[in-house]
Amino acid sequence: MAPFTADAKRLGLQTFTGQIFRQQIGDLEVNSNVPGVTTGTGQTGYLEMWPNQYSGSASAQVPNASASTYDADDSPTTILGHGTFQIHQIGATKPSTVPAKPVLSINRFTESATDVLGLGIGTNTIGAPDWTLTDNAATYTQRKLTVYARPSLVKLTEMPQDLKLIPRDSANGANPVVAGEVTAAGIDQVELRVIGNGETQTFTAQASEPFRFTPRIAAGLWDYTFELRATGPGIDRVVARRTGIVSGDAYVVQGQSNAEAAKRTGNANVEESPYLRSFGSSNADSSISGADRVWHYATGDVTQQSGSAGQWAIRMARRIVDTYGVPVALFNGSHGGQPISFFQRNDTTPNDLSTNYGRLRSRLQASGVLSKVKGVLWYQGEAESDNAAVHIAGFTSLLADWRTEMTTAKYFVYQVRTSPCNNTTNVNLREAQRKLGDTQGVTLLSTTSLSGHDGCHYAYVDGYREMGDQTFAVLARDLYGGPSAGVAPPNPSGVTKSGSTLTVKLRSTDPLTVNPGVGADFRLVGSSVTVSSVAYQSDGSLKLTLSGTPTGATALVYQGHLKAGPSITNATGTGLLAFSLAIS
Repeated sequence: MAPFTADAKRLGLQTFTGQIFRQQIGDLEVNSNVPGVTTGTGQTGYLEMWPNQYSGSASAQVPNASASTYDADDSPTTILGHGTFQIHQIGATKPSTVPAKPVLSINRFTESATDVLGLGIGTNTIGAPDWTLTDNAATYTQRKLTVYARPSLVKLTEMPQDLKLIPRDSANGANPVVAGEVTAAGIDQVELRVIGNGETQTFTAQASEPFRFTPRIAAGLWDYTFELRATGPGIDRVVARRTGIVSGDAYVVQGQSNAEAAKRTGNANVEESPYLRSFGSSNADSSISGADRVWHYATGDVTQQSGSAGQWAIRMARRIVDTYGVPVALFNGSHGGQPISFFQRNDTTPNDLSTNYGRLRSRLQASGVLSKVKGVLWYQGEAESDNAAVHIAGFTSLLADWRTEMTTAKYFVYQVRTSPCNNTTNVNLREAQRKLGDTQGVTLLSTTSLSGHDGCHYAYVDGYREMGDQTFAVLARDLYGGPSAGVAPPNPSGVTKSGSTLTVKLRSTDPLTVNPGVGADFRLVGSSVTVSSVAYQSDGSLKLTLSGTPTGATALVYQGHLKAGPSITNATGTGLLAFSLAIS
C-alpha cells in the first residue's frame, strides 16, 4: 500500500495516546486464500488504527459502511483500553457501489495481558464484520504480524495529499508543489505526471539535483492524479501517487450547535458530493482531532467526526458546486452550548489544541488554507442569554483575531433566532448583532422565517436546508457575481409615528411578502397598544396599523416567534431581521 507514515515505529500496532490513523489509502495490494477477500493491485483501502476504545458510530467517510455496526467505519473514543489495527477494502470514490469489507483485523491489544485478542482475515460472518469483541485468538495455531517497509528512492518535502483542495487563485486555478530529492543510487531521473481535466502534464528532472515541480491545475468539477516515478537502469518505480486533488474555495463555519447543524429531523446526506471536501476533525478531544491531519469528503449529518460540515453548510456548498462548478472545502469548528469566551484565541499559543480556536486554526494551517479562506460564517449567541455587551465584546475580539489571519475572507454573521433557546421576547443581543453590519463591516444573515424551528434548533426541511439556500444566495451575490435582488435580509433603518400608524423604513426596496398574523410578533415599548396589521409599501417600507394611539411608546420591537409561524420575507424566503428601534 501507499505509505501512511514516515515513522517506521508507527507501522505496527498503535499503543500510545494520539496514535490514530483513520484515513483512505491508495495502492492497496492484497493476496489471500480466504474466501471473500478481493485480491489484486491498485485497490483503495481504509485504515482504522488506534489504541483507544471505539464505537460503531460512523464518520460517513467510507461508502457502504454501517452507521452503527463495528466494520470499516468506526469511531475512536477518548479512553484508551481496547485498540484496533484494521485494513479495509473500499470503493475509490464516494458514493461507490463497491462494498466496504475487512482485509485484516487485530483488536483488543491495549487492554490487560490476560485479555484475548480478536483476530480475523476477511469478513466475520458471525458477529461484528471487523472481528471486534470476538476474543478468538486461541482458535489460531499461529498468530504473527510482519510489516515490510520498502526503502524509499525519493525523499519528498512537498506533495498534495489525496483528496486535497487547493484554494484557487484569481486565474481560476492553482500551482501545487511537488518537491524533494533522490536518495537512492541508480536513479537517473524523476518524472511527474499530472492527469486530469482531459490532459496529462509531464515534468522531468535529473536525479543529481533536488527537484521542484509546479504544475498548473484548473478549478472545476474534475480531479487530478499526481504520479511521481523514479527511473534508472532496470528501475521504473512509482514512488508516490496522489488522487482526487482539486482546486476550489474554502469556507469556515463556526459557532454553537446551530453552526454544528447536526441531524435532528431529516437527512442532508443527499447533498454530499465528491467535490465537497474537508480537512481534519472538529472533535473536542485534542488527542483525536490533533491526530487527524488528512483530507476527507465533507459530510452533513454527523458531528465531531472527520469531515463533519453540518447540514446547512453542506447544502450551501452543494449549491455552489452545482451552480458555479467550483469544488468547496468546509472547515467546521463549532461546538454546541458554548459562550463566546470559549471561541477566543490564546494569543501566546494560537495553535493551542486545548482551545477551540487552536484546534480550528491548526487544521486551517496544516491544510494550507489559513490565509486563503474565502468566507467565514458565524452562528452563536444563544449561550449569552441576551447579554449583548458580553457577546459584542467577545465577537469584536474574535473578529479582530480572524482578520489578522484569514486575511482574504469575507465575514457573515447569523442573527440568532433565540437568546437563550426557547425565548424570543429578549431582543437586546439580536439587536446588537443586527448593528454589526454597520459597526464591524460583516454581512448579516437572518433566521426568522425558518418554520422547521423547534425552539432552539432546526429540522433539515424548512430549517437547515432553507438556511443553506438563503446563505448560498448571499454568497452568490457577494462572491460569485450572482443576482442581488431579493437576497439581503430585510433590515430596518428607522421607525416613524403618525397617529395610530407606524412606518418602518427598510434599507432596500426589494418587494416583501407579509404573512397574515405577523403583527403578533411586534410589540411597542412603553405602550399597551398592539399591531393590528402589517402591509408592505412599494417605497420600501412596512405600514403597521395599531389598535390605538401609541401614547408613551418609545420603541418598536420585532421579536419573531418560536417554531413555525407567520413571517415577513423577501424573494429568497429570507425573513425580516429582529430589531428594537426608537420611534421618532
